[in-house]
Amino acid sequence: MAGCAPPLGRGERSRLTAACSGSGKVTLAAATSGRRSREGAPAKVWPTGARPTSVGRQSTTSVEVRRDSRSRLRDAKVIGATGREPTSLLEISEAMDPQKKKKSCLLFHSPETADLAKKVADSSTKIELGEIAWKNFADGFPNLFINNAQSLKNSHVAFLASFHDPALIFEQLSIIYALPRMFVGSFTLVLPFFPTGTAERIEAEGEVATAFTLARILSNIPLSRGGPTSLVIFDIHALQERFYFGDTVLPLFESGIPLLKVELERHASQGEDIVIAYPDEGAWKRFHMFFPSYPEVICTKVRDGDKRIVRLKEGSPGGKHVVIVDDLVQSGGTLIECQKLLATHGAKHVSAYVTHGVFPKESWRRFAAQVDTGGGAKEGFRYFWLTDSCPQTAKAIEGTKPFCLLSLAEPIAAALEI
Repeated sequence: MAGCAPPLGRGERSRLTAACSGSGKVTLAAATSGRRSREGAPAKVWPTGARPTSVGRQSTTSVEVRRDSRSRLRDAKVIGATGREPTSLLEISEAMDPQKKKKSCLLFHSPETADLAKKVADSSTKIELGEIAWKNFADGFPNLFINNAQSLKNSHVAFLASFHDPALIFEQLSIIYALPRMFVGSFTLVLPFFPTGTAERIEAEGEVATAFTLARILSNIPLSRGGPTSLVIFDIHALQERFYFGDTVLPLFESGIPLLKVELERHASQGEDIVIAYPDEGAWKRFHMFFPSYPEVICTKVRDGDKRIVRLKEGSPGGKHVVIVDDLVQSGGTLIECQKLLATHGAKHVSAYVTHGVFPKESWRRFAAQVDTGGGAKEGFRYFWLTDSCPQTAKAIEGTKPFCLLSLAEPIAAALEI
């Protein structure tokens, strides 16, 4: 239509609205001032960095001011909570909304490992315990239910297992195979004691290396959203067993020896002269690198007909507090023979350490009947340190001399840190 002004652009409409809100009156010249600037009229010169640009209905200047205010508020909350500047986005998000602070790991466990799992959770503020209903159908097969399974999405999930009893393995494997399929962010299996580790080789055709069998079963755990399963094992019998596992699991071999070293340092600070002994050359190869600052005694086993006799190969135990170190104990016959041998060679006291106290048929009672109560090595063992990797033993020997229980809770918590 002749005489009509061309339609206003979006920027001009904004300026028209702003002009109206100020005085209630507006002229076409005010509304189209931006157009005249584009057509050659002098444009307004803004200070450096202050010229507003249209971002929806907000200017860059106002957005930056509000963003700067939020940043200062956010940093103030972190400083108020921690006493220092924020160091990570995770720390910032947790300080801004403590109610939504996520645990770094949700730890499930078998009924037998409940005590150890609670200690693990108590050792870290980043670990929370999950719940599983362990029941059985009338025919004896497991009836299992993972509580709050729908909330596991993207979570870091772990399971604390115990395979000390073959009858309990199937129900635990059912959970172990199910958890990674629940769209979890990552999955870690903590198996403190690898029970078939001593059956790692064959010496005659027809023998079955069940260590390899169990490794193959665990190697078929389904992948989680984050990739292969992490598998934490403490003091596996032979380090070469790492090659029994497939590429779909990532074995992490930890050790309980650092727990023993804390005890040894405490006794050494009290003036005791500590010597480390090994019941055979295999134990020496496995553990001697942990004790570079301690003198060593190495025993060896020789055959005498159908019997195996323990003899002193090298080292001097005379007048010392000798600590025998091995990965596990079954009946305890070898350890008792070593204790008698070391006492004969003049050891002042004899103690022992094993990571895994298997003790089938309550064979631990043999050690409870021979305790060094101050009369020296010939009386028996001064101390017998072991971890809680075998839950049935941990409960049985509690409060019984010469046993001293060292918990794997803190090392497990450290291994679960994401």
